[in-house]
Amino acid sequence: MRTDGRLPHQHRSVLITPHVSEYAEGSALVEFGKTKVLCTASFEAMAPKWLQGTGTGWVTAEYGMLPRATHQRVKRDRSQSSGRTQEISRLIGRSLRAAVDLKALGEKQITVDCDVLLADGGTRTAAITGGFVALALALEKLLQVSEIKKNPLIHYVSAISVGLQKGNALLDLNYDEDSSIGTDMNFVMTNKGEFIEIQGTAEHAPFSKTDLMGMLEVAQKGCESLFEHQAKIISPFFPLGE
Repeated sequence: MRTDGRLPHQHRSVLITPHVSEYAEGSALVEFGKTKVLCTASFEAMAPKWLQGTGTGWVTAEYGMLPRATHQRVKRDRSQSSGRTQEISRLIGRSLRAAVDLKALGEKQITVDCDVLLADGGTRTAAITGGFVALALALEKLLQVSEIKKNPLIHYVSAISVGLQKGNALLDLNYDEDSSIGTDMNFVMTNKGEFIEIQGTAEHAPFSKTDLMGMLEVAQKGCESLFEHQAKIISPFFPLGE
């Protein structure tokens, strides 16, 4: 049993609440246990300058953390200049772009903002998982108002963390586990069983290929569960089996 009573391969309680922002084209509040991230997707009818004339659109993301989202106050990152903020923003952007046929989107841009309201580990994986729902809702709305001709979604995208503790893989780390565990990995996957990104670091002892394959298997099962949570919201217009 873990500090919060979970089994090793059990993720925290997951709740995704759609349509929490009145003005955004798509929005969702995602909760992984105590971690809460507000995700909003905003539409711009023009692609970035470097894509104009190509017939291709763009999906990007910005990540931020409220000052008291953590145990101690953190300064507002007004310019998004911190390395961690940029790294996570780019990760979310790469992950969400992989879910979209950018040619089918046309020369338009969608920005997904992920604002951490409460951080208890796994903020980037929660942001990707909730950000996908916000993105999907925005695309469906654009289709309904004839801004796009078809929904350009290709597949579902979700993300989960896995840690290695004394040879045991732990799914979906909370803050206490994340801050003390030896190996921490983040997996971003599609519902077709493909990987978009894998991030991993051994803080103390290196991990073996067997350890890696074990963590991969645990992560895949965790992402499959997250797809089911996403499907509760978006399956009416984008079924999980597609």
